[in-house]
Amino acid sequence: MKILHTSDWHLGRRLFGRQRYEEFEAFLDWLAVLIEDAGVDVLVVAGDVFDTSTPSNRAQSLYYRFLCRLAGSCCRHVVVVAGNHDSPTFLDAPRELLKVLDVHVIGAVPDDLADEVLVLHHPETGMAELVVCAVPYLRDRDIRRVEAGESVEDKDRKLIEGIRDHYRTVVELACRRRAELDGHPPMLATGHLFTAGGRTMDGDGVRDLYVGSLAHVGRDIFPDGLDYVALGHLHVAQTVQGSERVRYSGSPLPMGFGEAGQRKSVCLVELEAGGSLLTVRCPEVPVFQPLARVRGDWEAIQARLRELVAADSRAWLEVIYEGEAVIGDLRARLDEILAGSRLEVLRLKNARVIDRVLAQCHDRETLDDLDVHDVFERCLTRHEVPDTQRPSLRLAYRETVAALHDADPLAE
Repeated sequence: MKILHTSDWHLGRRLFGRQRYEEFEAFLDWLAVLIEDAGVDVLVVAGDVFDTSTPSNRAQSLYYRFLCRLAGSCCRHVVVVAGNHDSPTFLDAPRELLKVLDVHVIGAVPDDLADEVLVLHHPETGMAELVVCAVPYLRDRDIRRVEAGESVEDKDRKLIEGIRDHYRTVVELACRRRAELDGHPPMLATGHLFTAGGRTMDGDGVRDLYVGSLAHVGRDIFPDGLDYVALGHLHVAQTVQGSERVRYSGSPLPMGFGEAGQRKSVCLVELEAGGSLLTVRCPEVPVFQPLARVRGDWEAIQARLRELVAADSRAWLEVIYEGEAVIGDLRARLDEILAGSRLEVLRLKNARVIDRVLAQCHDRETLDDLDVHDVFERCLTRHEVPDTQRPSLRLAYRETVAALHDADPLAE
């Protein structure tokens, strides 16, 4: 059986205000061709299909057109689980309709965890081909009960115990189900979480999943008996603690300039009956829109830009000026070098100016140079909040921000 594991599409994501629909469409076209050429039997999407819980009409169109394109292809089944960016309600809404296309969606944690166990049958022989523990992103409320006065350590312990218990229960249910089937089909699990030691990149948009806690799980969180674990959330393709059977596919497109130049891929997994892992290949995703981060003093920046112009590059650029001299006409200098080229600066960061005004507001500093936590820190300083009160206020603020991200606007 050939399984294609991918995740973190983030359909609809912008990059500093620039729409990227052409890139997403090109990726999905490439993916459909790969599935056909490689003879993929099952496609697994391990969360973050969309970038927001209320995706645009165009992002939705890309998703549904792709699923329709797979109908009738060699790909007999598609399994989609929600990530932390997705609306569980939105993904689940067309679930019964999508079943007609052999697309199996698990958005929210079901009331009966047995519903997370999927048995995929061959459409012609009727034989069970694969058992899937389709575990979506586990929200805080799904896996632990909040108690008054609990410490950060208590919260962290309960979160990890909750994730462990969830996987243990679902895998036990799956093992019982598999024991009733002929042929002992292989068993796969999904997950959208942060494993201990997992690698991230600057600016990749990967959020902390649980506020006030690391909740980075180890490989032992996944019970024995699983033949492959398809993970999402981290955008860097990687194995977990060296295991070929537990992997992040990574995001197929660079989600920020920190990922510029990073090789993107998907995971093509071959399993045989009984669960023996034959091979894992990682076909590289083409670069549909080049990104480049250019940083240094003025001499280094202009030298690099001239190289890109000479190469007729069409990259989107992030330029970070780090020289000692204060340059007030940095934008004008860049425009002069790039005139007539296909290069475009999406973000310009004058680190020298920001360093000089770090402790005060400045008319050249914009919100683009700050995140929501930087702004809150400025408020604490401006209002002279005592240091003793700041830790609890920071935690409350982070929980509020996380609640906004976690809120499902389509839920009743």
